[in-house]
Amino acid sequence: MTISEAGAQRDGARPGVMTRHPLVSFFVLAYAGAWVVELPVVLSRTGTGLLPYTLPPAVVILMIAAATFTGPTLSAFVMVRVTEGKEGPKRLLRRYVQWRVKLRWYLFVLLVIPASVVLGAIVLPGVLASYQPVTLGMIVGYPVAFVATFVLGGPLGEEPGWRGFALPRLQAAYGPLAGSIVLGVLWASWHLPLFWSGVWTPPTVANMVMFLAMTTLLTLVMTWVFNNVGGSLLMTMLMHASFNTFANKIVAPAFPAPLLTEYGLLPVLVGFAVVAVVVVAATRGRLGYRDGGQPQESAPAALRT
Repeated sequence: MTISEAGAQRDGARPGVMTRHPLVSFFVLAYAGAWVVELPVVLSRTGTGLLPYTLPPAVVILMIAAATFTGPTLSAFVMVRVTEGKEGPKRLLRRYVQWRVKLRWYLFVLLVIPASVVLGAIVLPGVLASYQPVTLGMIVGYPVAFVATFVLGGPLGEEPGWRGFALPRLQAAYGPLAGSIVLGVLWASWHLPLFWSGVWTPPTVANMVMFLAMTTLLTLVMTWVFNNVGGSLLMTMLMHASFNTFANKIVAPAFPAPLLTEYGLLPVLVGFAVVAVVVVAATRGRLGYRDGGQPQESAPAALRT
């Protein structure tokens, strides 16, 4: 009997394939749970004739939002129940409301991250010259857009899986730097069907490569934040919502340069590249990780493999 199986039995979990291979099991469930929901959207948009109709945009958005919950969230709760026993889901839920962190981390995720996107935009050729003043409507509507993005745009549905379940185990197995790169690639790849959904950027090779690079760089920064806020999912959700909302609702309309119209991911890619390089260099690749695993709240038997 392995250590993880023995720990699982003590905590009331069930030893088995999923207990022995928690990361593989999680990613299989996360991909399958989301892609099954997104498949009707893709088939209705690709002209295959398999679904001879186009889903209304509102339905598409709701289905994509639902996929974040049927994918990463549901998979995370299934896996913590399997690997950690009945206390696993409770521990995961507590991290949703883990708000007691130092003020500087709120400032970082809500101000520094948006600032990095702006800087990533204005250094690109022709972007600064295209600047259009930010309107009162954009400012007033930003909090509403932020909440909508937080709930429906990925943060609430994705973070319990990527950062709540996968990241602590990837760091324990491969270290913070390599573990984050693995997570970044798998997180980006999970989004692939959305390129054919009709509500994302076109499925060109350039857009997909930029998205892969951007997501991997972002993951490095998010790991650093995660490790310094005790594994708070609330903070990673806020950070996820921060860059999504700011890039779409402020940067895109304020800088309607042709380059950004065609390659809207460029500012985020450039901005996160700078921040990621600084973070990795400053922490010497440790990204705030402490040996023994982070967060302490979620380090039961399943992490000791």
